[in-house]
Amino acid sequence: MQVLSKGIRATQLYLPNNPVYQRAVDNIRAAFRQIWQATDDLVFDVGETDLRWEDNVVYSQDQRNESIAWTLYKDGVRSLAFKPGVEETEIVRFLGVLQQARNLQADAADDLLTLLWAQDFQLITYTFRELATENAVPIEAGETITPAPPGTLRQQVQEEAPPKREGLVSIDDFDTTLYFLEDNEIDYLKKDVEREYAQDLRRNVLAMLFDLLELQTYGTVRAELISILENFIPYLLGAGDFRSVAFILRETRAVLQRARELIPEHRQTLEGLPSRLSQSDSLSQLLQALDEATLHPAEEDLAELFQELRPEALSTLMVWVAKLHDPHVRDLVQGAAAKLAQANPAEVLKALASQDGAAQLEMVKLAGRLKLAGAPEGMEPLLASEDRGLKLAVVEALTAIASPSAMRLLEKAIDDSDRDVRIGAVRFLASRGYRNAAARVESMVSGSKLKHADLTEKMAFFEAFGALVGAKGVPALEKLLVAKGLLGKKEDPETRACAAMALGKVRTPEARAVLERAAQEKEPLVRNAVTRALREVGT
Repeated sequence: MQVLSKGIRATQLYLPNNPVYQRAVDNIRAAFRQIWQATDDLVFDVGETDLRWEDNVVYSQDQRNESIAWTLYKDGVRSLAFKPGVEETEIVRFLGVLQQARNLQADAADDLLTLLWAQDFQLITYTFRELATENAVPIEAGETITPAPPGTLRQQVQEEAPPKREGLVSIDDFDTTLYFLEDNEIDYLKKDVEREYAQDLRRNVLAMLFDLLELQTYGTVRAELISILENFIPYLLGAGDFRSVAFILRETRAVLQRARELIPEHRQTLEGLPSRLSQSDSLSQLLQALDEATLHPAEEDLAELFQELRPEALSTLMVWVAKLHDPHVRDLVQGAAAKLAQANPAEVLKALASQDGAAQLEMVKLAGRLKLAGAPEGMEPLLASEDRGLKLAVVEALTAIASPSAMRLLEKAIDDSDRDVRIGAVRFLASRGYRNAAARVESMVSGSKLKHADLTEKMAFFEAFGALVGAKGVPALEKLLVAKGLLGKKEDPETRACAAMALGKVRTPEARAVLERAAQEKEPLVRNAVTRALREVGT
């Protein structure tokens, strides 16, 4: 019965020479042939919303406008029987009668019973109940059905009615019909109208186009259909129907997998549809239109479209992230870029190598948020950039990724010309105990590079020295903290305080002994640093 229901839809939408129509009929015939292997006839009891076979519901449909059962029941048919052989020719005619009955106007002279009688079926029988009487007797199958002339029932009611009193106003004088609709009937009609208007006609048309594109093997037909789709995409984008564009791209992938005898030229054109949308010019126009629009499409529609973008769209998305003003569009673009970046490491490197500084910055931030392990490979040239904000973003991203390649780049950043870059790199390496950086840190501490540095930078490097060099660095730190320097002068208080904090990071008995010797230091800055270092060693 489900196959029959689908068959009605197919025979309504397509012509008999269409492959979809032919396939539906073949499915119906195959289903009947399976039935005839088990029984010699098929008899159904017809209800309002269902069909029963031997008291078992075998078909049910609550939507009356789509229900075979309701189409039969409303015109009085109470039982329906099929016999072997019906599938050859009569079943198709029967489906046509059902569809014709659904489309009859309310004032039509014919109804389902007269249509069935006119077909003179030999392998389909039925019984019906006269709707105008309570105790109707079923008429045997094949008996001639004579419909009552239009207006007969109305005339009988008028003849039986008592005479109207003179001067009395009757509602019949103003009503052109004999009966009013019941409330439930009005509600049904309203819902059916709403359902009809709620249908996505564009989606239905596109589905039919793709059905034809998949099933038709003629090259000229396919070329015309592909041309229609190509010209339809700009129109849909202009109309803001992004969900339909995403539907076209998804169905195109399905056609490429299922279509038979698809020539290389057509395959190449279909494969290029998503790529065209992902090209820089097309995607830039789309994003600019979205950002400048006063009325924005639904977020789910845009999300569906962005999911269909190709990897090469990543660089363009990164360029536009910084330009977009609408927060909803920006969030969707960032989400689409994140998915492309996670799935396509090569495109991440291309975006990092972009000539657009804003795009590079956004790609670095995204790589840090996603912790893309392959991104540091493209970040090394950025550390040589003159853009301070970009370099700081690179350091932040590298600390978030923390892969071996990221740690090597942070080690190089210790010698960077920018103070904040140096501090960020050395602090993170010290916190991770990255001993490969010990030599660079030691050269900074023991050399003259920190001579003119401020206290914050000195503190960062000395603490990293204590954490990475460890016990081997105690003699050098002792010399800075308590021993006199050249010509009997001690180091400056800031350097001595930093040396004390570095000893606190070493946390060995030797380091504690050096700190205890300097505990009575008269210089307040050094004495406070020694006290803090001793507390740290004690823990």
